[in-house]
Amino acid sequence: MNAIAIDDEPIALEVIKNLAAKVPFIKLEGTFTNAFEAIDHLQKSKTDLVFLDIKMPDISGIELSKSLANPPMIIFTTAYTEHAVEGFEVNAVDYLLKPFSLARFIKACSKAQELFSLKHARGQDVDSVFLKDGYEQVRVRLGEILYIEAAGNYLNVILQHKKIMTRITINEILQLLPSDRFTRIHRSYIVARNKVTKFNKQSVFIDLLEFPIGNSYTFS
Repeated sequence: MNAIAIDDEPIALEVIKNLAAKVPFIKLEGTFTNAFEAIDHLQKSKTDLVFLDIKMPDISGIELSKSLANPPMIIFTTAYTEHAVEGFEVNAVDYLLKPFSLARFIKACSKAQELFSLKHARGQDVDSVFLKDGYEQVRVRLGEILYIEAAGNYLNVILQHKKIMTRITINEILQLLPSDRFTRIHRSYIVARNKVTKFNKQSVFIDLLEFPIGNSYTFS
């Protein structure tokens, strides 16, 4: 995977550079202390993964990720635990708390690699996605999905005629789903846009089922 790192601290970038060199499937193509130079690079180059500091002087990592029209996978790196929830709400693959070990770094990279592989597989069939159901990987047609609900360490993927419980996070599945067809409306819910029958500022409805819209989310 092609990756870059963004952090206003050169020492932090050197740490990521050294760790990335030990991960065979990560190709770190650049490091940036200037966030706006990094944005320019992302707009011009194919980047699969970004190691992104959250607390930076000119623009935060959260704001940077939200500014990208088609953001790559993001692993946030920060020394501040209070940003964890907000980091995951913008669909980060993982959240590394500084200082992090090589083992923890590899674990985050492996999560990104698994998502990258699943995305590549889905790219060959844009109408379906493979999800782990028990010990098997099953093909799920996107058109059959009504909504997705977080359930602890699992997700309930509700189809028209059945339910699949899969061990994947809501952020990870968002990386697999086309954003024009599925929208996250709450920390715990993703809805299929073409299954929505009505909505208002507080709720989204799929037939008689009502789903709350979280404070940090919108639906339009």
